[in-house]
Amino acid sequence: MATGKSRYICQSCGYMTPKWLGKCPDCGQWNSLMEEQLESPGSKKRAGEKAAAPIPITQVKSESQSRFPTGIGEFDRILGGGVVPGSLVLVGGDPGIGKSTLLLQVASKLSSHHKEILYVSGEESAAQTKQRAERLGTLSQKLLVFTEVDLEKILDYVEVTNPPVTIVDSIQTVYHPELNGAPGSVSQIRECTDRFMRLAKSRNVAFFLIGHVTKSGAIAGPRLLEHIVDTVLYFEGDRHHAFRILRAVKNRFGPTNEIGVFEMSPRGLAEVSNPSKIFLAQRGERLAGSVVVGSLEGTRPLLVELQALVSRSNYSMPQRVVTGVEYGRLVMLLAVLEKKYGMRLGTQDVFVNAVGGIKVDEPAADLGIVAAIASSYRDKPANPDTVVIGEVGLGGEVRAVSQPEKRIKEAQKLGFKRCLISAGNLSSLAKKVSLEIVGVKTVQQALESLLEAT
Repeated sequence: MATGKSRYICQSCGYMTPKWLGKCPDCGQWNSLMEEQLESPGSKKRAGEKAAAPIPITQVKSESQSRFPTGIGEFDRILGGGVVPGSLVLVGGDPGIGKSTLLLQVASKLSSHHKEILYVSGEESAAQTKQRAERLGTLSQKLLVFTEVDLEKILDYVEVTNPPVTIVDSIQTVYHPELNGAPGSVSQIRECTDRFMRLAKSRNVAFFLIGHVTKSGAIAGPRLLEHIVDTVLYFEGDRHHAFRILRAVKNRFGPTNEIGVFEMSPRGLAEVSNPSKIFLAQRGERLAGSVVVGSLEGTRPLLVELQALVSRSNYSMPQRVVTGVEYGRLVMLLAVLEKKYGMRLGTQDVFVNAVGGIKVDEPAADLGIVAAIASSYRDKPANPDTVVIGEVGLGGEVRAVSQPEKRIKEAQKLGFKRCLISAGNLSSLAKKVSLEIVGVKTVQQALESLLEAT
């Protein structure tokens, strides 16, 4: 039982109520409200601090954010060029996806160019961490392993040694001894993250926090956690595939929606410098239902193979199964094909897959999805030398997309000969392009050009 002033707090979303409820009114989770101490142990210290006086923004002294690289190019790309001193980075992902592996590799690379790097392990013993480092080949005399979960002890050691980078694995295992909540509870995660943030800003130490995720894929703990930190990185990928996507969804010091591509190997996570080539490595030459689309992830163009299978359904409700593609968008595109072009898909099972375990969620892949479905429905292969780019509207029109030149250059680099794109993008393209550019205004024109030119 919590002492002093307490509230019942939902462990999923952070909703607070003075009395216990079986179901959280905010997120709908059952039996998620637990009694926790409301008062923060650091509130008394903060109350005694002298408040800073407001000044005009024109008189604020500018401080240049000098970054330093980690030595892993894909990781530096997502951070915006390297680690910013005093930043707080949160890395989340499914269990076993490779969070600890990647950050141990980052720590080893940093320790070879900087002074001692601190790796705080709350889930493994020092011996277990060393065994993993030996397997990955990341042993270093300057990589310090600290097996501790007490927040005060961790902060004390960081203040004494002042390492340029501290990695905490994981934030859900760290606890404040003055709080009654168990490690991983809302109050513990909120307080520990807040203390790490204040130390990072005051001592100019960069912190990397590893966070667990819930069943829905969100980082466990209160949503406030993602607002406190400077950068949020999500690890994506199927554990049955070798590829991993590290995506930046928030970054105060660089672009958002940037991605880094890695391949899991016995020696850890290896960088993939040309992911388009990897994703298309096992593509068949003339397969019905296979189309290559030009996607854009942050500033990086990616060519991804989309596969579709349309077959007669044996059920009263046809199946709609997607992997790596948004389900709602698929349903909308099926309605367009059925209403505007007479394809009787209401009695057909439709399966759509983005090859390689990558997720394609931008509208520029619409035309590729439509073309793959039509190719499988008519059992007619699409032109294998053509890349498809375009957004599809509800009227069957093909709309222009952003940054078409980047996508076309990627297709040109990989040896494709044609590019099917919205006619609205033709005026913005450079004249010197070695590919044959085919501009289309409707889905009908796109299908005629793609399926007939085989």
